Amino acid sequence: EVQLVESGGGLVQAGASLRLSCRISGAYANDYTVGWLRQVPGKDREGVACINMNDRRTFYGDSVKGRFTISRDAARRTVYLQMNNLKPEDTAVYYCALDFDLITSSFHLTSAPYDSWGQGTQVTISS
Repeated sequence: EVQLVESGGGLVQAGASLRLSCRISGAYANDYTVGWLRQVPGKDREGVACINMNDRRTFYGDSVKGRFTISRDAARRTVYLQMNNLKPEDTAVYYCALDFDLITSSFHLTSAPYDSWGQGTQVTISS
């Protein structure tokens, strides 16, 4: 069974940085895509970034391009989301998710393709 555990959320002021981590267990090869998506109450989940664990191909949502960076440590089976210059509108619950797909595309900025989800970590940005 695949399990994902997020960590690193918290409360920071606008302009600060945070790094989220997603620890993956139960997936024993690198042929999959991991994404970060976020959700605020009353809205659909929004794709933030995704990465192919094998070839490191990445995609980013328009609202975070230039501020957020997704990366992975395959040996540690961990995916990171470095978030810089945070804004109040980045406030949300951030989820990591996994899709056993060999090909990563912009479709992975939607919630549709993902098979497994973490429980989420709250990120709150004060103005």
